[in-house]
Amino acid sequence: MSNLLTKDQILSADDLQTKDIYVKHWDGYVRIRTMTAHERDQFEQQVFTNKGEKERMDDIRATLVSLAVVDEDGKRLFTDKDIKALSRKSAAAMDQIFGEAQELNAVRNQDIEELAKNSEETQDDNSDVA
Repeated sequence: MSNLLTKDQILSADDLQTKDIYVKHWDGYVRIRTMTAHERDQFEQQVFTNKGEKERMDDIRATLVSLAVVDEDGKRLFTDKDIKALSRKSAAAMDQIFGEAQELNAVRNQDIEELAKNSEETQDDNSDVA
């Protein structure tokens, strides 16, 4: 017999991992954490234009960093309004944090490519609809 979890056990589980990383270009540490399911969905939606027609790679690093960098209490340091400001930071620093956040959140480049492929297939399937 399996040991099934209850709703309360699932909802109260502390399942968001964190990792502190040293960012040489900023001479200090930042804490990143795994995204919530909602944040992951938000990230995936932001990879595409509003119509889902094509992959939107502009500010992809800043977007993921804004979702992953948290304070000591695990709350996001940056809001969506900070994405443009983050995109103007050092590419080397952002690449480092982006790479660590990708690894911690299991966001692979192949995942982004697969999202783009699925979006194209969905659009093709709907193209016959009048």
